[in-house]
Amino acid sequence: MLGAVGMTAAPSAGAADAKPRSETLIKSDTGITGAPYTHYPQGRPQLTVLRIRFPAHATLPWHTHVVPNAAYVVSGHMLVEDRATGKKYRINAGEAFPESVGVVHRGVTEDEPAEVIVTYAGTQDTPLSVPVEGGEAEFSESSAAVPVSQPR
Repeated sequence: MLGAVGMTAAPSAGAADAKPRSETLIKSDTGITGAPYTHYPQGRPQLTVLRIRFPAHATLPWHTHVVPNAAYVVSGHMLVEDRATGKKYRINAGEAFPESVGVVHRGVTEDEPAEVIVTYAGTQDTPLSVPVEGGEAEFSESSAAVPVSQPR
């Protein structure tokens, strides 16, 4: 007589060990140019996250930021150019960088488009970007802000 063989699905060792892991991409008290972050603006905090899609051969106008912000290059690569020094910083896909506050700079793409996610730690009444005198705005938002959903 043949006996039935019972089989139960046991979690594999790999699945049991699967835990979320974090990797710090940026931890800085200065922007990419070395300019220190000195303070946050006064007022009610407001975080803003932008996805910016740059075509190839794009050059942003010269601008500054008044709030700390950090960017992550999703695809392509960017050059950040410091107007005062002429120095260019290359940031590749998969890399993050702290933007400089109070330093006139611009972003440039070369032969390929780039997609960048930027997180700004500002306040409700503080601009994300300030063009140099007589200059044009850095970017325009193409959609309204999406409110954060409440916990279920």
